Amino acid sequence: MRSSENTVRSLPDVASEVRPLLAGALEWVGMGEIDVPVSLSGGDGRIVQSGARVTAYVNLARPDVRGIHMSRLYLHVDKTLSNEPLTPCSLRRLLKDFLDSHAELSDRALIRVSFDYLVRRPALISDNSGWKSYPIVLTALMDRGHFSLELGCEIVYSSTCPCSAALARQLIQERFGENFARGRPLDYDQVMAWLGSEQGICATPHSQRSSAEVRVKLSGGFELPVVELIDRIENALKTPVQTAVKRVDEQAFAKLNGENLMFCEDAARRVQQALNADERVVDFWVRASHHESLHPHDAVAIAVKGVAGGYSGGMDSFAPLRR
Repeated sequence: MRSSENTVRSLPDVASEVRPLLAGALEWVGMGEIDVPVSLSGGDGRIVQSGARVTAYVNLARPDVRGIHMSRLYLHVDKTLSNEPLTPCSLRRLLKDFLDSHAELSDRALIRVSFDYLVRRPALISDNSGWKSYPIVLTALMDRGHFSLELGCEIVYSSTCPCSAALARQLIQERFGENFARGRPLDYDQVMAWLGSEQGICATPHSQRSSAEVRVKLSGGFELPVVELIDRIENALKTPVQTAVKRVDEQAFAKLNGENLMFCEDAARRVQQALNADERVVDFWVRASHHESLHPHDAVAIAVKGVAGGYSGGMDSFAPLRR
């Protein structure tokens, strides 16, 4: 009986043995939507685990070779991501494994890891808390010996329109003038009751659920700042959506919205300023989208750091975070 080694040796390898039908170098070749578990350190030191979708690529630099070794990419992904926490070092090592296993074929490698990161968030006032999910995309590139790493996330927040707030205040002023004649003494208790009534507060500004898509290129020498980046963005926006809430939390959230009226331009600039102050961030791209309650379309603003050769507001502006 023939050994399994001899059996494998006898199997045809069309990808490496047969010349391509058409010659040509290829920018990327690989596998997409690989299911794999991933783990990484949480902000409190615990290990966070999640199911991920992975894209793994190498370039095919030789135009005379028909294909790459797909199975080698898959096996490297499975071995590394199933057994090691996600870190810049582990991703760099994984890309090196891609290239070592494709010697003489490739000099560039890329991996994109998409997953949801769960963080337990406290309520604003009460003792409640709940889980909040953040979509995360890590993209690592090894290009002719140069390693770069991008971290992408999406933050959902509330935005209250400054224009509609001003219009609502004007209507309330007009209603006050109708209910309380000029020159007559005001009764404190009557005015307080009026302010707490639907008749008095006759208009409210419109608010909407909004999202900030953020992509940052990270400097070397740091661990993955997933929670730190999320916290920095939420602290800049001031109105991240909540999980478990009681009435006291809902009231506190209404107060935050009233104190942080913002157009999409304001939101993009808030995140821009916060990321400019982060030494771990070499470059960034931000898209603030306000999913309007007044209109059937979104209001959108895009900000970049402005690094030469870095992110721009061009065609990248229309690319979704999850790719």
